[in-house]
Amino acid sequence: MRRTGTTRRSALTATGALALGAVLTGCGSDEDSGGQQGNASADARAAAARAQTALRAAAARASSSLLARYDEVVTAHPATAAGLAPLRSAVQEHTSALGGPPKGTARPAPTAPATGAKAALQALAAEERRVADAHTQTLLTAEPELARLLASVAAAGAAHAYLLTELAKESSS
Repeated sequence: MRRTGTTRRSALTATGALALGAVLTGCGSDEDSGGQQGNASADARAAAARAQTALRAAAARASSSLLARYDEVVTAHPATAAGLAPLRSAVQEHTSALGGPPKGTARPAPTAPATGAKAALQALAAEERRVADAHTQTLLTAEPELARLLASVAAAGAAHAYLLTELAKESSS
């Protein structure tokens, strides 16, 4: 005698047929929208590349600004030139590694701070810390290669800040 109504076997068969239909329909719709997905993927990659370029340019601007600050201090206090030369050289290399200052950006002419050498070195150390912190924040959203570079530059900036603080302690004015 045959049972009437829904059996477990017929329910499983119906569910399997529906699932198979959904899979086949899904495969067909992927083929139809493949071009749209390809365009969206290309757009996303282009947007990510633009974002990375913008991050690199911002980091280069910050390093270029720091380099200008070194020049200001050396111009205002020539006695600090020997102590700042290796640090300034490293900052210049960091700026180059980040792509240099953005095209069309003129570096401001150095202005002589009205403070003494000690205060100027302390201000330069504070600027090094600020730029190192900015690089550290930027590396959180950067791609791996740029993040490694920014981490290295930020670590060097922190070391520079320490050295500048020590140099300021040794300074007479």
